[in-house]
Order: sequence, then structure tokens, then C-alpha cells
Amino acid sequence: MPTEPGPTGAAVPSADAPRPRRGYGGLWVALPRDFGFLILTMPIAVTGLTIVSTLFFTGLGLIALVVGVFLMIAAFYVARGFGVLEIVRLRWTGLAEIAEPDWSRGDREHGFWRATFAPFVDGHYWLYLLHVVVVNPIVSIVSWSLTITWVSTALAGLTGWIWQPFIPDGERDFWLNEWLFERFAPGRPLAWDPVLGERVLEIAIGVLFLLSMPFVFHGLTLLHHVIARGMLAAWRSEALEREVAELAASRGAAVQAEDASLRRLERDIHDGPQQRLVRLQMDLATIERRLDRDPDQAKALVVEARDQAREALDELRALSRGFAPPLLQDRGLASALEALAARSTVPVAYENAMAPDAPLPAAIERNAYFAAAELLTNAAKHSGATAMRLRVATRDLGSAGRVLDLWVTDNGRGGASAVPGHGLAGLDERVRGLRGQLIVDSPVGGPTMIGAHIPFFPESTADPVV
Repeated sequence: MPTEPGPTGAAVPSADAPRPRRGYGGLWVALPRDFGFLILTMPIAVTGLTIVSTLFFTGLGLIALVVGVFLMIAAFYVARGFGVLEIVRLRWTGLAEIAEPDWSRGDREHGFWRATFAPFVDGHYWLYLLHVVVVNPIVSIVSWSLTITWVSTALAGLTGWIWQPFIPDGERDFWLNEWLFERFAPGRPLAWDPVLGERVLEIAIGVLFLLSMPFVFHGLTLLHHVIARGMLAAWRSEALEREVAELAASRGAAVQAEDASLRRLERDIHDGPQQRLVRLQMDLATIERRLDRDPDQAKALVVEARDQAREALDELRALSRGFAPPLLQDRGLASALEALAARSTVPVAYENAMAPDAPLPAAIERNAYFAAAELLTNAAKHSGATAMRLRVATRDLGSAGRVLDLWVTDNGRGGASAVPGHGLAGLDERVRGLRGQLIVDSPVGGPTMIGAHIPFFPESTADPVV
């Protein structure tokens, strides 16, 4: 899929895709690729038939022996190789790409013996075997014969007037143009030389075959494509199975990220504001006891208590950044990110490139804000940067929805990575929980470029579990 550079130079998927050529001119452009595919079809099909059928039926005859089983397994894998070759060759023709099956799906591939005997229980291997041994040879003979017929007829008809005069006709008494004239105008004498008429008729036939060649070649290639899509492509149930597995994994990652965030918040509250509030309570009790007996000391304790209260308030404010601020709920993500950038201890250049006609779901806004806050905080604490850049944008993917791109760049020392148990790893889990992707590009020496790409549908109102 095409890519477009992100704000930091990293490549991100683009919504633009090449459009297929249409019309007669487009068929002529695709003619060399269609011809290259068709002319090699029968040699490859015959080779595959010879090798696979020899291995399979020899193994079937020796099934009582151990070697027969392994010969059949070899036939399955060779058939798979020829099937994949067919998919690759069809991809070169420019037709719609055929998705290969997931050969390692499920638990069948766990262990040597399961992987070895997997072809016997995998329907794809049997379909590939059927395609190589039966279907492809039959279809290839037909398509290859028609290809040779069309090419030879077009070339012979267009060039026959050059080389046929050098070939002796002998006592030739049959001319196709004369025979056709007698059928359409019986009893009338032929008004032209039959040799000249034969040359003109051959040129007309050559032109007809040449003009129809793009349609014939493309139709034959489409025939192979339809058969390959039906026999060699992944099943729809597999796509649904992968979708369910990815969704389960993303929700599991979201739950883990949320659990880690709650544990970290609990630890921070316990180690910070809670300890200070306990100290404040003790100081107030001491002040109450000494207020009458030692006012000067009580006054000093009041100053300490005030400092403790201020520090506890500062820590609570810092911790509250882990919650959605009222500004995010009232004015949206753009304003909340602008305020977040303004509060940073390191200067942040903020750029908003979000489309105004793509309202974000609340869950996407909330998680994008948390991701930006986490990235800016990490950069300010650990990178040694003197300047940062925060960019947020949206991209339209058509029927696939839209993508929110969040980039944070700093000029620090670099070397950042998603180490398990640290901030970036938790952020990566949070983004994957939204079925997004976190890109970290942080070479030693900097700069560091981190991008979060989160897909969404503007009309969606559902809150994912994050």
C-alpha cells in the first residue's frame, strides 16, 4: 500500500491507492503482462503436474511404508509452492491481489510432528493439490492453446503477404476467399484474382485477431484469476478468525494497560499525597497541643503544615493529569492538547491539522490526550530536550474510516525504546488496545520521533474498553 511521509519523516499508510486502468487502451497496456503470464502457464502447469503427481501417487502406493507418508507430505508442500507461484504470477498481471492462506494458524503448527503432518488435516493443501494435479493443467492447456492460436493467426495474417510468395503453392485449387464468395454469391464469377483476394482476406483476419487479442488475453487471465481466488485464496472464515483474535488481543492489551495505569496511580498516591496528608494531620495535632504553651513553636509548625499542604496540592495536580481534564470534555482534543503544550516545562511547538468534519469519539479523544501527555512528560524528564513538537492530524481512509495521527518530536539525546514495565511499553499497549500502532524512531544521539496512529469512525459513539 502506498505511504506518505509523516511530520517526522516516517512513512505512514496513505489512503490513496492506484486505480485500475479501464478501457481498450488499458487492455493494450496490460497485454504484455497478460501474454507473459499465459505463455508460461502450460509449461509451469505440466511441470507441477509431473512432479506433484509423481510424489503423491508414489507415496500413495507406498502408504504402508513410512517413506510413502513422507512422499505424500512432500507432494503437499510442492503443490503449495506451485500454488503460491500462481498467486505471485497473477499479482504481476496487475489484477486484484489474492490473499494467501495463513499456513501457521491454530495449534497445528506447534511442535515438529504437528507441523509435519499438518497438510493431511488442512483443507488448503488438498485444494492446492487438486489445483496443481487436475484443474490447472486442464485450464492451462485451453488458455495456452488459445494464446498460441491468437498470436500465430495475427502474425501470419499480417505478415503472410511478405513470406508466402516465396513458398511454392504447387497445384493449389482451394482459396478461402473464392469459397466464401461462392457461398454468399452463388453463380456469379469471381471479379478478382483469388491469390490477391487470399492475401487481403488473410490481412483482414490478422487485423481482426490483433484487435481482439487484448480482450482474449485479459479474459483468459481473468479465468485463471477466478479459479485461483476460489481454490488458492484464504477463506473468509480465516479472516473472521484473525479479526476475532486481533480484537481479543487488543482488548487484552487494553485491560493490561489500564490495570498497570491504576496500579501506578495507586502507588503514586500512596507514596506522595497520602504521606503528606498524614504528616499534615500529625502537624495539626501537634499545633493544637502547643498553641497555648508554646505559641512560637506552634507558629513554626503552622508554616511547615502550610508547605506540606502546598506540596500535597502540587502532587495531586500532577496526578490529575492522568484523568481527562474538563477542557477536553468541553472544547475537544485540539484545545486540550494546546493547553497541554502550553503547560510543558520544555517549549512545545503545537500544530493542529485535524479535519473539522471528523468528530472524534470520546474514547479516542481521551486516549489521544493521555498519549500526548505521556509522551511530552517522558521527553521533558528523560530526553534532555530543549524543544519539542506536537502535531495532531486526521487522515481519511474512505470506507475503512479515518486515522488519528499523533506525533511528538524532540531534539534530545535519543535512545528511547518500549521496554516492558516502562512508560512507552504501557503506551504501546494502550494504543494497541485501540487497534492502533505506536511507532518509535529514536536513534542514539536523537532526535526522537514517536507517532501514535489510532483508527476510528467519525460516526462511532461506542467506547472501547480502555
